[in-house]
Amino acid sequence: MTPDLSEIWVYLAREPLSALTVTLLAWLAALRLQRLLHRHPLANPVLLAVAIIAGGLLATGVDYRSYFQGAQFVHFLLGPATVALAVPLHRQWSNMRAAILPALIAIVLGGAFAGMAGVGLAMALGGTPEVLASLAPRSVTTPVAMSIAERLGGLPSLTAVVVLSSGVVGAAVGPLVLNWVRVTDWRARGLAMGTASHGIGTARALSVNVTAGVFSGLAMGFNAVATAIWLPLLWKLFQ
Repeated sequence: MTPDLSEIWVYLAREPLSALTVTLLAWLAALRLQRLLHRHPLANPVLLAVAIIAGGLLATGVDYRSYFQGAQFVHFLLGPATVALAVPLHRQWSNMRAAILPALIAIVLGGAFAGMAGVGLAMALGGTPEVLASLAPRSVTTPVAMSIAERLGGLPSLTAVVVLSSGVVGAAVGPLVLNWVRVTDWRARGLAMGTASHGIGTARALSVNVTAGVFSGLAMGFNAVATAIWLPLLWKLFQ
């Protein structure tokens, strides 16, 4: 057994596995509910699993910190899962190459519009500067968005809530909106889902169509990089 695997096994053998078990069971239950509801766009397994776990924690009186101590192994797997998106990107590179320039332009414009829309709405409602800074990176994947918000003087915890909420809502409602406006090209659908709903939207796109998932992964990654570059500069200029 390699040293890394040995450390993981020691951790799993020492820490209580109840939280990890609950997380996996909640995910399996969410997938089951999604199938029972005929994979309706609103039956998002991430949203369902979060609701199940949150309800269980409230019913049992277990605080989130105690739960996370046992479930953080799943959180650790988020990194490898994100890196693994490079595999379908590589396999679909021939299809992406012809549309890469308009795709990148669409991603930058979409990410900028999402950020400005959130900030504009908060300004109209009289939001404080901290709230505005927290909402500015709302279309970027959570770890990057939290770092950007902290750099802008925002509240990373508020940013995390907004980003996760945006991802869940976008993954659930996004396909309905795209169907309503009659967007049928899987590349365009993937770009929209990845730009607006980042990781959760990409997972949703991958479960429906490989091409949509690939372009969604491209949108999620490039939007994070581009926003991390232009948003702090633009924020400082407007201040």
